[in-house]
Amino acid sequence: MRVLLTGAGGQLGTDVVLAAEGIGQIDLTAYDRAALDVTNADNVRRLFDQTGPQVVVHAAAFTAVDVCENEEAATFAVNATGTENVVAAADAVGAKVMYVSTDYVFDGSKATPYVETDVPNPVSVYGRSKLAGEQAMRTQDLIVRTSWVCGSHGSNMVKTILRLAESHPTLTFVDDQIGKPSFTADLAQALLVMAGRADLSGVTHLTNEGVTSWFGFCGDVLAAAGLDRGRVLPCATSELQPPRPAPRPANSVLANTRFSEFGLSLLRDYHGPLNETVADLTS
Repeated sequence: MRVLLTGAGGQLGTDVVLAAEGIGQIDLTAYDRAALDVTNADNVRRLFDQTGPQVVVHAAAFTAVDVCENEEAATFAVNATGTENVVAAADAVGAKVMYVSTDYVFDGSKATPYVETDVPNPVSVYGRSKLAGEQAMRTQDLIVRTSWVCGSHGSNMVKTILRLAESHPTLTFVDDQIGKPSFTADLAQALLVMAGRADLSGVTHLTNEGVTSWFGFCGDVLAAAGLDRGRVLPCATSELQPPRPAPRPANSVLANTRFSEFGLSLLRDYHGPLNETVADLTS
């Protein structure tokens, strides 16, 4: 199976490359941002023509949520127009696109977990740009929404918490935002399994199992590192000073309904990969 990966230098892309090496039988061509600039349609088309992929795993994105809020044009250039460029190039070579999207397409006001048929209503620039990317997909493509992405590579909340714990006796995290942490090593394996399924299309959610708040997650990270989770203090989002530029969905919990309907095993509870990631980062 010939697979082209965009965003290979990111935290998820790095683990997709590693997963492909472990699986075998996948002819993966991985492009980072320096090699494949999704905002340059000619660059995208040339590389797709050279590679001739059957499946495109489109993981490239502008994901700095607070920066996005103040750089709307740049955000949409990557996440919306860039995705349109990827779809156009895939269409020209007859490839299917698997687009990695986000819980931020929802406003977070629902009282129960979001299912794939819920109507998106993003409240941030990042969320709106990713929804625009979703809307560029064709009927044969697959949109994979995930949430609270962490791993051993790139920037993420696990690394931030460990860094803060080195210099702060206490840490304060919000307890009124809930979601499902998703770890890139597990996500990468599942993405490549789905890439091999020509029958999959539409929208699916894909996260590790287990729901927590950022307050709870911070405590889990400290505990995994052998530190006292009692050092974490809860606060409300409204109490953050200064307020974060981008609004966050209060409820980011994604139900993995369609993923299960595909006949695939749900990803494990997030505590397992969290422990593995912390061990990797602190060894």
